[in-house]
Amino acid sequence: MKAIIQRVNSASVTVGAQTIGTIQKGLLVLLGITQTDTEDEAKWMVEKIVNLRLFPQGEQEFDLSVLDAKLEILIVSQFTLYGSCDKGRRPDFANASRPDHSKPLYEKTVELLRATNLNIQTGEFGAHMMVSLVNDGPATFTLERNHPTSNA
Repeated sequence: MKAIIQRVNSASVTVGAQTIGTIQKGLLVLLGITQTDTEDEAKWMVEKIVNLRLFPQGEQEFDLSVLDAKLEILIVSQFTLYGSCDKGRRPDFANASRPDHSKPLYEKTVELLRATNLNIQTGEFGAHMMVSLVNDGPATFTLERNHPTSNA
């Protein structure tokens, strides 16, 4: 499981002409799922996302977590995070999970995030989405857990 986490002042996701998710200050999380991911990776990912100290407090640039500051999260599924551009000129998505495996894990991740009682907004799994954001910093981080035996 891989996430691109962006500290934002605002973010939204639109499908067609309809905005389906919008947040103010918080995190935009782009989430990729690979074939070997399980609920254990989802639990690990959620714990990391909500507890990483990515927000300022006083003079400390990275002191508060999204949970500490009671901010918001917009999470969007993005299979292209597992696209490889190493060979040829077209991305290879062999490492991206198929929807029958990734959709339940994405939904479980959203469920676990919502259990934190933060405002959690989502994109639409499998849809062509337009994502807008105002990156704060800019502050963008990559978080990845490849399998249950990862030491991360």
